Amino acid sequence: MNNSPSGIPRYRSTTAPALFREGFRPFFLLAAAWAALSVVIWLPALQGWISLPSAFDPLSWHSHEMIYGFAIAAVAGFLLTAIPNWTGHFPLQGAPLVALTALWIAGRCAMAVSAWTGALPAAVIDLAFLGLFLGAVAREVVAGRSWRNLPPVCALALLLVGNGMTHLEAAGIVATGDVGNRLGLAVLAGLIALVGGRIIPSFTRNRLVKQKARRLPAAAGWFDRVAVGTVPLALGAWVVGIDEMAAETLLVIAGLATGVRLARWRGIATWRDPLLSALHLGYGWLALGLVLLGVSGIWTGVPESAALHALGSGAVGTMILAVMVRATLAHTGRAQMVGAGTGTLYLLAHAAALLRVVAAFLPGSYPVLLPASGAAWIAAFCLFGLIYGPCLLQPRSRPAA
Repeated sequence: MNNSPSGIPRYRSTTAPALFREGFRPFFLLAAAWAALSVVIWLPALQGWISLPSAFDPLSWHSHEMIYGFAIAAVAGFLLTAIPNWTGHFPLQGAPLVALTALWIAGRCAMAVSAWTGALPAAVIDLAFLGLFLGAVAREVVAGRSWRNLPPVCALALLLVGNGMTHLEAAGIVATGDVGNRLGLAVLAGLIALVGGRIIPSFTRNRLVKQKARRLPAAAGWFDRVAVGTVPLALGAWVVGIDEMAAETLLVIAGLATGVRLARWRGIATWRDPLLSALHLGYGWLALGLVLLGVSGIWTGVPESAALHALGSGAVGTMILAVMVRATLAHTGRAQMVGAGTGTLYLLAHAAALLRVVAAFLPGSYPVLLPASGAAWIAAFCLFGLIYGPCLLQPRSRPAA
């Protein structure tokens, strides 16, 4: 094993800057930067004030970059941090990490100017990152015989397929862009259900035990397995477009089961701890988004866009922020304590999601609510960069003796 007695992975000797010594550092920073910058670009592009030389129309480009740009960077940062703990191997660092980071950036540039380069060359550049990253993760999981962690490999494979489907439509080959974006969002929601279902009750239990609380999160059992299993099942039915009533019913059941599961984790006892309460609230968006998505197919009073943004801006956006904050503190040797700035960025992220969902219900207020939601989103991720960027750029802090 390459792990130290303290449980913190050892690292090869490297002259690389601190930013490229651990995978979460560049990718968390890039995820936050692109989350903000892409919305700064998209809002005026949507209004027709600027023209983006992309083969994707403004709405399709925005959807693609939220899923296959911003969210994928955050997933890469998380997995590059988690894999060494799963397998005991050295983490990716130095020149290979620089190359992987550069490939992600090249994908963003290619997407932005794909009308100039051509849709197919841009697709090759953009898909190269996910293809290479999938191969690296699969190799580590197989080499470490960490079969329990095959689901993330399958998730990355599905994301590669979904991304490819969006590029097929941009190239004028086949109209699969909407299905590709649905598949990407479904996979991200499934990862939240799976990974969040592991870490949220565990972190909550550890904190409540330290506080000597009498009531702890319910132990995982058959209900948890059924609840987490219904999420990919329901989302898969929605993506594939099988019998609509069956898919809608499954989505409502999955959302309600996710909500019951969340209620069993004693989230109410964590409201004074932003690091924990942010995770519970993010998981709550997943439950709400699934229910809204199911109901939107049954009742016209619930727009599908409200459900999609409850899952996208709500579940994916707020959970990514919550995980990035916690992982940055833990893996840079900082104390697991946050100040008013972190509380503010959490509030801004949830406000952005809420405003975007409400905007779908109030089309008359859309011209006001959409920019307000975008401004709150941009501010949340800019605050993350301001507060946690220095931690990501500086060497690991040594705990006090």
